[in-house]
Amino acid sequence: MRESIHKYFQIGTIQWMSYPPERYDLIESVGTICANPFFSVLEVTSISNVNQREMVKHMLEQSHMRVCFGAQPILMGGGLNPNDVKEEKRKQAEDALKEAIDQAELIGAGGIAFMSGHWDDENKEKQYQQLCRTTEALCSYAGQKNMTVELEVFDYDMDKKALIGPAPLAARFAADIRCKYSNFGLLADLSHFPTTYEDTKSVIRTMRPYLTHFHIGNAVIKPECEGYGDQHPRFGFPNGANDVKELKEFFTVLKEEGFFCQEKPYVLSIEVKPRENEAADLVLAGTIRTIQRAWALLED
Repeated sequence: MRESIHKYFQIGTIQWMSYPPERYDLIESVGTICANPFFSVLEVTSISNVNQREMVKHMLEQSHMRVCFGAQPILMGGGLNPNDVKEEKRKQAEDALKEAIDQAELIGAGGIAFMSGHWDDENKEKQYQQLCRTTEALCSYAGQKNMTVELEVFDYDMDKKALIGPAPLAARFAADIRCKYSNFGLLADLSHFPTTYEDTKSVIRTMRPYLTHFHIGNAVIKPECEGYGDQHPRFGFPNGANDVKELKEFFTVLKEEGFFCQEKPYVLSIEVKPRENEAADLVLAGTIRTIQRAWALLED
């Protein structure tokens, strides 16, 4: 592709994935990302320290970066389930996500992304209705602030075992919510396609009317192999399901389905996490090289 990827997408990375907080300093990592001209978006999660939050906001403003807010770690870290059949527990998740919307507003984000929770066969339809209830409350609350709500589609039986996806169920859910709220959308992650046993064409075409945000990454889906599940290893990782070929296909399908929008580019963020024996800077650089190679191979 002769034209720059930046013409059609706002390229970002997910701070807590690129630089895991147990290993890297928040402020230093934000500075590293903001100083890299390849990125125009940074995705962050909850920053409880008010001074650090203000510092991050100031750094993003200085570097002319867009900020997105991911509430997934809030749910996973707190053991919260937005589709819990127990109303008290569902409401706890809803309240935490409303607080996430408030924090996203403070840092300058236009909305939040979140995920569904664990499910079981016996109560699946009840949990679906509970998730609708939570999401509608979030969309209403966010709408009062002119903000958006996005649901990231995860695996349903491999690792996170979330209620939503696969893609057909995600599309059904999005249609139900969009009947009432226009500020809702779906977030599709290339690294999750193998974990839901789906291919790029089927996922993108099925969820097309509701897609508002994209992530790219890798996954290992061979049991008993290192990195198995939804662990977001680097591109080129042994037994990985995604690399240049799959990323090129992803770009091809997005182009065919009309997601190359220069007037209002979609956010396309890297979701790749270095292993314990890997360096974050090197893995991030390798991911950029993978993107550039796949894009270069894309037909005009």
